Amino acid sequence: MRPVLSKSPTSLAPIEKRSAEGLALDSLRQAIVGGALSPGARLTEMALADQLGTSRATIRTALHHLVAEGLAVQVPYTGWMVTSLTADDAWELVTLRVGFESLAASLAAEQASADALAGIARAYGDLSVSARSRKATQATAADFAFHRAIVDASGHERLREHYRRVAQQISILIASSNALMSDPALLIAQHKPLYDAIRQRKPERARLLARRHIEFEGEALIAHLRERDRASALTARPTSAKARPK
Repeated sequence: MRPVLSKSPTSLAPIEKRSAEGLALDSLRQAIVGGALSPGARLTEMALADQLGTSRATIRTALHHLVAEGLAVQVPYTGWMVTSLTADDAWELVTLRVGFESLAASLAAEQASADALAGIARAYGDLSVSARSRKATQATAADFAFHRAIVDASGHERLREHYRRVAQQISILIASSNALMSDPALLIAQHKPLYDAIRQRKPERARLLARRHIEFEGEALIAHLRERDRASALTARPTSAKARPK
């Protein structure tokens, strides 16, 4: 009698081999997106290598990737820094988000599959849990994940592709905006109307709510950045020389 060959299990996912550079990049990206590394923070190769238990060369490679993604900048003779938005940067990203995400919300409400809607529900659930626990870093990461789930549910491949190109910069925008918030729990009330409109299949309401949410939070951030830039300019302005006595 031939031995019966058991079927190979289908529930096991293949082991993903990751390079040290890839792991370091993921760790640094998550720290920036989640707000653990705030905009303008210095990124020192030696300190990061010690924290992540890897080499400076590995960190340097990861930092170059972050620059390409728009999450970090390399300052000549100074080193690396987390990208810090100017008021103009914020305005461009806010207006871009309005176009992308209001369309995505409308399409998701109109035609998202049951699986896609379930993905949005999970993302909203994660956001609610993080916000109630008042863990600002996790709440910010969950905030971005919720908006990205809506874009993914739109069924519009070109929209998804263009959003992916600026997704990391949008995450910086969200982190910068949420840093002005007194209580992460406020994120629940901010996002529930949009979630309900999509879940209830109301495309026009979803479009309007997405637009209002992004514009309202964006205007507050832009005003804050303009005031910060104005204060910095006043501080940097040289004082007039004292008049010499005659």
